[in-house]
Amino acid sequence: MKHPLPLLFVLALFIGITNPDASAQIRGNNITVVVTPDHRDWNYKTGEKAQFIVQVLRSGTTIPNVTVDYEAGPVMYSDVTKKNVTLKDGTMKWTGSLKSPGFYRLKVIAHVDGKDYEGLCTAAFSPEQIQPATQCPADFDQFWQRALDEARQVPLNPHREILPDRCTEDVNVYEVSFNNDRWGRLVYGILCVPVKPGKYPALLRVPGAGCRPYSGDIWTASQGAITLEIGIHGIPVTMRQSVYDNLHNGALDGYWDSNLDNPERNYYRHVVTGAVRSVDYIASLPEWNGHEVGVTGSSQGGFLSLAVAALDKRVTYMAAVHDAMCDYESALKGKACGWPHYFYQVKNPDPKRVEGARYYDGINFARRITCPGWFSFGYNDEVVPPSSAWSVYNVYTAPKTISLYQQTGHFWYQEQWDEWENWLLKQMHLR
Repeated sequence: MKHPLPLLFVLALFIGITNPDASAQIRGNNITVVVTPDHRDWNYKTGEKAQFIVQVLRSGTTIPNVTVDYEAGPVMYSDVTKKNVTLKDGTMKWTGSLKSPGFYRLKVIAHVDGKDYEGLCTAAFSPEQIQPATQCPADFDQFWQRALDEARQVPLNPHREILPDRCTEDVNVYEVSFNNDRWGRLVYGILCVPVKPGKYPALLRVPGAGCRPYSGDIWTASQGAITLEIGIHGIPVTMRQSVYDNLHNGALDGYWDSNLDNPERNYYRHVVTGAVRSVDYIASLPEWNGHEVGVTGSSQGGFLSLAVAALDKRVTYMAAVHDAMCDYESALKGKACGWPHYFYQVKNPDPKRVEGARYYDGINFARRITCPGWFSFGYNDEVVPPSSAWSVYNVYTAPKTISLYQQTGHFWYQEQWDEWENWLLKQMHLR
């Protein structure tokens, strides 16, 4: 994962290239739906009542006689749905509560001038008491030790090619590849190494779901670290975007659901071994200082961060942002479950799929981690429910830090990114 540029800045760059009048920029919507709770931290105790205030605004002022739809209730299991409700003064109030630990969400869609505008707010009820439903296979540790032992019988056989157009005065940038769990099944990535000779701490960045090219984490490397950003699909990470789009819509469509009923053939088996072998690769670099090596990622990358930190005790720090692929089995109890929501609203799921998913549930990795961890997520996330993210945090027994950005969905704010980056740099003794 590279140091992301704010979306508006990226848009400005694009407009500046295609239009010399870069001052004409699109920035957000003039019409907004704002939903706020009466507790500033969005947290309540079970049995308390959360009071929500809804405002539909144009130019910051309420719109009279606006029509809205709304739904409310436990996250992923709304029990109230209303259509075509008129708000005479553009506002409404709502009260919600939960008797057991979890999250309650109010989602409002306003219809204005033929367009829909959405707002939501998610209140937490005793989140520190949320526990996962995930069970752990008796042979979980043996399964993954065998997978790694088999993979490590294959020499890394690493290759490194410099990318001159990406290098800076302070950082050399390379596309690298090395063997994963069999000869010729490669892990590709972007390696960034400080130009100045020396020994450096290291950071592995693991990706979110999908298929895309990568640019490498040049900025963190410029602060005095080795960084390696990997792809997971065994293909080069410097091709044009259209190649990845075709793969995402073709051969890799739905890869996350491949062989869920067969742990030995699950797609993520070689994804996880490849991520751990990336630590092997970092450890082989003469520039590594032999001490600090960490792993970080968001969404699918959050899961992979948990897996790598659990399976490789050389890892000295781990940071996960809105970690996906955690606590699938809560869906079997009618509660919010982690992406990809394998069993959500599935009646009588195949027992083999349920058993197979347990080998690839981040909860079972989180329980085994011994290094410090940093966690951050939002309550309004509609991809990774905050209950599954809290479940991971609650079972994590190593030193841990949580930083909540309640209003975020499946994205992060600039302040959140800055805090994330600063925490990583501190673990590498670069701050």
